Amino acid sequence: MDRFPSSKAFLSSVISAEVADSAEKPAQTPKPLRRVVSGAALRTLLSGETGQPKHSTTTNAEFEGYWNRPILNDEETITKDVITHLSSTLYKNPSTATTIDAYHASAFSVRDRLLQRWTVVNDHIDSMKVKRVYYMSLEFLIGRTFDNAMLALGVKSQYNTALKRLGYNMEDVIDEERDAALGNGGLGRLAACFVDSLACTNYPGWGYGLRYRYGMFQQQIIDGYQVEAPDNWLDNPNPWEFPRDDITYKVKFYGNLARDPKNPDGFVWVNAVEYDAMAFDVPVPGFGTKNIGNIRLWSCKTNSMFDLNRFNSGDYTGATGNMVAADLLTYVLYPNDNHNEGKELRLKQEYLFCSATLQDIIARFKLSGKSWSEFHEMVAIQLNDTHPTLGIPELQRILLDEEGFSWNEAWEIVTKTFSFTNHTILPEALEKWSVPMLGKILPRHLSIIYDINLYFLQKVEKMFPADREILRNVSIIEETSPQQIRMAYLAVVGSHHVNGVAQIHSDIIKATLFSNFVKIFGSDKFVNVTNGVSPRRWVHQCNPELSELITEVVGDESWVDDYTKTKELENYVDNADFRKRWWDVKQTKKQQLAKYIKNTCGIDVSPNALFDVHVKRIHEYKRQLMNILSVIHRYSTLKKMPQNQRIQEIPRVVVFGGKAASGYYIAKLIIKLINSVADVVNNDSDIGDLLKVVFIPDYCVTAAEVIVPASDISQHISTAGTEASGTSNMKFVMNGGIILGTVDGANVEIAEEVGDEQIFMFGVLAHEVDDFRFHQRYHAEPAHSSLQAVFDTISSGVFGDPNIFHPLIDSASGAGDNYLVSVDFPSYLMANEAVDNLYRDRDAWITKSILCAARMSKFSSDRSITDYAERIWNIEPVSI
Repeated sequence: MDRFPSSKAFLSSVISAEVADSAEKPAQTPKPLRRVVSGAALRTLLSGETGQPKHSTTTNAEFEGYWNRPILNDEETITKDVITHLSSTLYKNPSTATTIDAYHASAFSVRDRLLQRWTVVNDHIDSMKVKRVYYMSLEFLIGRTFDNAMLALGVKSQYNTALKRLGYNMEDVIDEERDAALGNGGLGRLAACFVDSLACTNYPGWGYGLRYRYGMFQQQIIDGYQVEAPDNWLDNPNPWEFPRDDITYKVKFYGNLARDPKNPDGFVWVNAVEYDAMAFDVPVPGFGTKNIGNIRLWSCKTNSMFDLNRFNSGDYTGATGNMVAADLLTYVLYPNDNHNEGKELRLKQEYLFCSATLQDIIARFKLSGKSWSEFHEMVAIQLNDTHPTLGIPELQRILLDEEGFSWNEAWEIVTKTFSFTNHTILPEALEKWSVPMLGKILPRHLSIIYDINLYFLQKVEKMFPADREILRNVSIIEETSPQQIRMAYLAVVGSHHVNGVAQIHSDIIKATLFSNFVKIFGSDKFVNVTNGVSPRRWVHQCNPELSELITEVVGDESWVDDYTKTKELENYVDNADFRKRWWDVKQTKKQQLAKYIKNTCGIDVSPNALFDVHVKRIHEYKRQLMNILSVIHRYSTLKKMPQNQRIQEIPRVVVFGGKAASGYYIAKLIIKLINSVADVVNNDSDIGDLLKVVFIPDYCVTAAEVIVPASDISQHISTAGTEASGTSNMKFVMNGGIILGTVDGANVEIAEEVGDEQIFMFGVLAHEVDDFRFHQRYHAEPAHSSLQAVFDTISSGVFGDPNIFHPLIDSASGAGDNYLVSVDFPSYLMANEAVDNLYRDRDAWITKSILCAARMSKFSSDRSITDYAERIWNIEPVSI
């Protein structure tokens, strides 16, 4: 982007002044803006380790003086800091600096401020020797960091002024940051919110994950189809990660086992292939506190894997083969597992994550000087879904084979350390690994899992003599061909607590999925912790207009980390001026989304229309298909109306967004149908602004930050009993959006908090689903007339070749309708009609919108983290 003409002169004058000042007083005044230490010194400070680093001549006293001196946050200092990074870190001068250079320079200067605080916090928590929680998640959908960090440090206004002085616009600079491609959906965003809340509530804890080179993929839409392309998010320097090449761990694969002569319960893992897992740290600043959290990500370190002898002999491929194989482990999130190679890659990926994390946790624990009997009093490990479950046999392996414990001693430590969050009841989402594959890649872990299962089933058999059915139903090893390892069952057996993520979900898993385990372990092991989202990211940052309004009502910004204070909004629900400003905020956000849609999709939409949003991972159970079928119904209805009647209808913009897994054919076909419908509807001059359909490609956190505050209605319409919780529903309602949804997941608890009259609910209930599915399979009746009319419209070719979409029609009718689209469709249309009717009454709509936002304090992730801390982890906040 072009900068203001004065920027070059301003930059030159400030740089010249710096040089002049330095020349005048070289001995007396060290340059204040170049906070540089040796690499070894920096690594030592980052790790929180004590003692003098090797090969460093800098004294501890010099370190202490350097890190304890304040970095000022006035506008003049920040301006000079940015200039210093432009000239020194990036080697740019005024004539070559661009907006992306301004972003990097600003980000590095913010990082300086985080780094100083981060080091002090880590040292302080280490010195306290308190219990820490380690949150293991294969995804961390953190989004952009720059804006969030400025808000947390309280320096955004100073940076805004500094950038203006340099000729840059803050919004343009923020837009230069790429989303970190470390996650895909709600699982990863939940993990990011939780680490944010750990920092803000001062609970000692870290996140652990993998550093993906390309993430899942960048979604492109070509001819209406999803096309996957690499997400090259690391092409430019990433100011928010710190490579820790001094923190690496050996991770083994393949090989053989030999008995350990020194320990009857131990084995030696020999002839294994070894990779090095290297740490990258990502700071997570807390708002309203000095605390800084951390997400430690693992990547393969490959520089030791180059075979020079083979290279010199001309075998160039062989010389780099090990490097390529190691790199592949952390290239892509969820490699396509429709083939055996993809399955093996994913298994190795998950083990690399678990092994490196456990080794790191143990290394930190040993620095405390505590005995192994106190391990669970210093360490709590939370498994976010089944992906990190290999951590259970990995800790057992380390204790047996490396620490020399007996089986029972080791297993007691393991089961006192781990807890497990279940996120789904869908069979396809409950991970299983084939026994032959796991035995080939991780032979020691397979033997440990067999033993875990043996001792567990022996216990069950004593409790339920001669009951072969319960043994078969709870066995970690599923007797199929080939045998499969049920990772969810392994997680349950190896954890001290298992939690669901919404009350209805927790009740369902206790009654169905884990009902036999409840009989064995008792109900106290199975608890509920309802999900939450960070109000820092999802109100304060993404909706500054609403944030300002809430701050006026509360009196200060304390609501940002005490979300219960937003209850004050309810006292203003009848205030005419407040109501107008509330409506104006929503209209402003809708105008911003309309601009985003135009820039991203090339579609003109009216901000005066009702914005109806359905953005989340594309999956049959989330029923984007039912939504687009209802859009076709609406379009057909409008087409049949006389013009004088048509203009009285509520205009609606229907916004879709989300990625389909690369191997998920039906989900990708749903995306194609949405885009085919959009092509027809958006170009129909008879309809105009009465109906628009938008599919926003490459849905991510940054896109969500524009979409969420602009929604009037958000759709959460999963088949009852299939959505564990959802978190996007919470984000929308916090921003004054209203839910159209089924009685599922966190919708139920949101309705309890905001009031049933503030939410549009429809559809069959969870306990009715099995009966309806049985009826659909064996006694299916013809589709309701409204749905059949939609099928007929599709089959007529209005939206292109109808043969393409026949699998979707089959999946939404008759025996193929596993997710009850045809069953819920009539009530869904009625709910949409109720939405239209309410939107005609602006006063009634505003009232509901305000009450929704005012009553959402339960769904702050701060509350979720406090629940975990008190009920599962047994940790205390540490005063910073």
